[in-house]
Order: sequence, then structure tokens, then C-alpha cells
Amino acid sequence: MAENVATRDAYGKALVELGKSLENVVVLDADLSKSTKTILFAEAFPDRFFNLGVAEADMMGTAAGLAASGYIPFASTFGVFATGRAFDQVRNSIAYTRLNVKIAATHTGLTVGEDGASHQALEDIALMRVLPHMTVVVPADGNQTRQAVEAVARFQGPVYLRLGRPKVPQVIPVDMPFELGRGQVLREGNDLTYVTTGMMTGLALEAAAALHTRGIGASVVNMHTIKPLDEALLVQLARKTGAVVTGEEHSMIGGLGGAVAEVLTAECPVPVIRVGVKDTFGESGPPEALLEKYGLTARQLVTAGLEALEKKTSGLRRQD
Repeated sequence: MAENVATRDAYGKALVELGKSLENVVVLDADLSKSTKTILFAEAFPDRFFNLGVAEADMMGTAAGLAASGYIPFASTFGVFATGRAFDQVRNSIAYTRLNVKIAATHTGLTVGEDGASHQALEDIALMRVLPHMTVVVPADGNQTRQAVEAVARFQGPVYLRLGRPKVPQVIPVDMPFELGRGQVLREGNDLTYVTTGMMTGLALEAAAALHTRGIGASVVNMHTIKPLDEALLVQLARKTGAVVTGEEHSMIGGLGGAVAEVLTAECPVPVIRVGVKDTFGESGPPEALLEKYGLTARQLVTAGLEALEKKTSGLRRQD
């Protein structure tokens, strides 16, 4: 079995490889390079690395200037700082001007763990998704992170790349193609569809396996790009299975679940059960304990799947 890898570790290594092939890639950090793993790029290419200090807004403005000068800047810091503290600069200097800045945010979600609510970004996808021109990407594992870094570097336009702190299982096949805006079907089933992102994709595969033992077939889609969403695939699978469960390490408001519900309400109304953090902040604690407390587990995905199936069959009975 492949070794568990943190997406932030894969990001740091991918930057070094990217720097070898693209000489106009530069990396910026807000005094967190050891944590974001941009220190690897700093050691390999010291003349293309810029530590802006504890000044995230300044870092985003500098990244915008570098992009306007023809460079491909990767601006890295923790998710709460990239999307919260520097929102004005991201909105007006990067998204509004459609500059080619890649915002790579680590330490997102509950799995930041003991750093607590002040550092657990649970609203970052919503903040970035609402911005015009912004592409939002959430890799599921280390393998996919390497693919995503390469893809966003060659994509023209602002990107928010969401990364995590802890090591996670490698669930995406190494040879599976990666394309921005295209979801990946990891498992086929006819009864319901799991649409998940980030570390929740591995849990969805566990949940689907558990449902299989009960004679229930669940499709699993890794929706690594939240914006633009793969609406065609989503509608196709909703029509096929008639029930959808979403899973994300993010608030249930404004993230993947909201995006999926928006599409299916208009294009293919089916029961949609969202698994995510309810309307609350996190707290300090070990990552696994927090995931358990806030319901981000394979067991909860199974429960949500059964609930979606019940809603689907109840709707069929009413139609009869």
C-alpha cells in the first residue's frame, strides 16, 4: 500500500520540479515556509523565492505585480490568512484584474487540529468560489497535488489551491488523468452517488465499500475542481442513481455541497444530503477526534447515503 502523504508536502516537492521546467515560476510566502513546505523551493531557487514576512496582504499585492510582469507567482500561507486576512487584495488585485496568481493555501479544514478555530479554515472555499474569474482546486492526495500544481501553473488565470496539514492516504491512481474542471469517477454504482473533495474522497470510498456489503452500489466522484464544477458529470450521475451525498472538510454553507445543490436544483432535482461542518467554528484537538466530533467520517457518509436512499424511495412511492 502506498505511503500516506500530506498534500502540503507534495506541494513543496512539486514546486521544485516545476521550477526546473518553468523559469518564470516564483514563490512567495508569509513567514511560514517550513510549514507550507515552500522552503524546498527556497533552497533550490533562492533568487526566485520571496519571504514577505507576516504581511499576507502585501504578499498578495506583490504576487499581483509579479504576475503583471510576466511571472507565475505561487503565493503560499495558511488558508485562514490567504482568504480572510488578505481577502481585499485577492478580490481587487488578483480576481478583479484576472491576474495569473496561484494562491496555494495549506493548513485548511478541521485537520489543522490543535491550532484551533482561529487557524481552521472552514469558509475558504466559499470565499474563493464566490469571486469571479477564480478557479478553486482541492486535491484528494499527494499524487493529485503534484498533478494539480503542474496544471494550475500552465493555466492562465487566478487559482485557489487548497491543501492540508496531515498525511492522508493515496487514493487516486497514479496514472489517472487530471484535468481542471473535470471530476473523476473512482467507483461505479447504480443506487447513489458520493461527490466529495479533498481528504473526504478517501472516506467516501470506505463508505461505498461498506454499503456494498449491504447490497447497495454507490458511485464515488472525486470533484477536485470546485469551480468550475463538472456540471455535466454531476447531472449524468444524478440521473443515473437518483440520489447524491456530498462530503467536504469545510462548512456546509457555500462549499462543494452548496455548489452541487445549486446545479441539481436547476438541472436534475434529486435528494442531496450534505456532509460537512455545520454552521459553527472548530476547536482545538487531535485531527481524528475533531473529524469524529464534527461528523466527517466514513460512518457518517454511510448514514447520509442511507438517508439519501430513503428520500429517493419515498419520492418514488409518492409519485406512484
